[in-house]
Amino acid sequence: MNRRRDLLANLRSKANQMASTLNMSNFANRDSLLGQDIKPADVLNRATGLDNQEQDEGLEKLEETVLSTKHIALAVNEELDLHTRLIDTLDDHVDTTDSRLRRVQKRLAVLNKRTKGVAPACACC
Repeated sequence: MNRRRDLLANLRSKANQMASTLNMSNFANRDSLLGQDIKPADVLNRATGLDNQEQDEGLEKLEETVLSTKHIALAVNEELDLHTRLIDTLDDHVDTTDSRLRRVQKRLAVLNKRTKGVAPACACC
C-alpha cells in the first residue's frame, strides 16, 4: 500500500513538472508569436477610447439627423402657416359671398311677391 502511495506521489510530481514545463513553453511560444502581454488596464483604456470614439461618431450622426429634421419641421411649419392664412382669407371671401347671396335672394323674393299679382306685360328674354 505504501508502495502505491509512493508511486502515486511520484507520478503526481512528474505530472506537475511536465505541466509547468509545458505551461512555460506555451507562454514563451505565445510571447514570441503575439508579443509581450498587454496589461488588461491598457486594453480596457484602449477599448474605452474606441467606444467613446464610436459613441462620438454616432452622436455626430444623430445630431446631423436631428438638425435636418428640425429644418424640415420649420419648413413644414411655414407651409402650414401659409395654408392657414390662405384658408382664413378664403373663409372671409366665402362669408362675404354668402351674405351677398342672401341679400340678393331676399330682393328676388320681394320682387317675386310684387310681380305675382301683375300679368306679364313684357317678356324679357
